[in-house]
Amino acid sequence: MLIKITKPSDAKTSEITPQSLFKDRRRFIKAAAATGAGLAVGPFLMAQEAEAGAKLLGIQKSKWQLPEKEWTPKEDVTEYNNFYEFGTSKESPERNAKKFKPKPWTVKVEGEVDKPGDYDFEDLVRPHQLEERVYRHRCVEAWSMVVPWVGIPLADVIKRMGPTSKAKYVAFETLFDPERMPFQTSSSLDWPYVEGLRMDEAMNPLTLLVTGLYGEELPNQNGAPIRLVTPWKYGFKGIKSIVKISFTEKQPSTTWNKMQPGEYGFYANVNPEVDHPRWSQAKERRIGDFLKSKTLMFNGYADEVASLYSGMDLAENF
Repeated sequence: MLIKITKPSDAKTSEITPQSLFKDRRRFIKAAAATGAGLAVGPFLMAQEAEAGAKLLGIQKSKWQLPEKEWTPKEDVTEYNNFYEFGTSKESPERNAKKFKPKPWTVKVEGEVDKPGDYDFEDLVRPHQLEERVYRHRCVEAWSMVVPWVGIPLADVIKRMGPTSKAKYVAFETLFDPERMPFQTSSSLDWPYVEGLRMDEAMNPLTLLVTGLYGEELPNQNGAPIRLVTPWKYGFKGIKSIVKISFTEKQPSTTWNKMQPGEYGFYANVNPEVDHPRWSQAKERRIGDFLKSKTLMFNGYADEVASLYSGMDLAENF
């Protein structure tokens, strides 16, 4: 029998800020700024909103698009997310990552690969076509978004690096720098954050190395300057601020699987039939919607990825 040992840092469902309260609080503050009722904070908020992110040029629209009316508002995508390096509440990353400097940036490529080395961010990204892909995004905490990501196919980068026949997995590591990421001094996670994919998952056309959203450079709180997005998996597989990509023969460790193996599996595929021990995964609430909707198998991307798991018991390999 599995005995669940809860850590003080574990987020309880009662501690997750309800999306409706989050939006009501923000609407109140903005209304106060607009009417002059919040003189102390109004000018600051308006100045912040006036700062547009740097536009990304030469973006090509991909075949993965959803109607713009379904897109989650940019303010929700950038103000309501998980990034424990900058705090454990949904609002902490946007508040605490303002001073983070994501460039210059280097990504180390190592392991079973023909072209290992330290790659400057621009050199890693520049040879590849930037694409806009509007993906559904499903968090393990049962909330979801629709996000217009901008990035490059991970498969293109992998082909360029030349993995050897021994490369069965691709592992990723987040920057570890407590001076720049202040919450890495806490014991909430085993730092640095690490993640991994099986090689065929990494090579799937859906898998994206993201450098932007809404046509602009990726904000600090969303994982600048480069992060992973695998839209058929739960959000915690989307490792942020990547500094290392390793090609390995053995299955790599992943942060949440190490922390709570009974709750977070290596695969982390969106599967409504496998509940999290503390809540159901059968339904989800999209940011901006009042009612919950049915969770789709593989987050709605079954046609593209179901074959990767043919013959596997997805209740065991969760």
